[in-house]
Amino acid sequence: MADATPQSTFRGLPLTPEQDAEVRHYIKRQKQHGTPWDTPELAAMLEDMLKPPGNEDEGLGATVDETRAAAERATASIDETMEPIEADEERNAAMETEGMRGPRR
Repeated sequence: MADATPQSTFRGLPLTPEQDAEVRHYIKRQKQHGTPWDTPELAAMLEDMLKPPGNEDEGLGATVDETRAAAERATASIDETMEPIEADEERNAAMETEGMRGPRR
């Protein structure tokens, strides 16, 4: 497959080869069904391809850090001489307790 360049992609847009193929497939499918292909759906698809939605995980850094700290506190409460199953149950109970306490400030 040839590399997609702005000169060879749909309307000269900076699309990846996969995106360009998806756009061309959409247009071909619309034409086969005898429906218009230059639709709001195509415009939305192109907008998503050119400007993907923001990262939903951006605000999760603090949550991840707090969860990691809670897991470390729960693990610290386990005695090394415990049986593995008992230690796992104790760790789960400690995690539940940490979860009920809520985030530390």
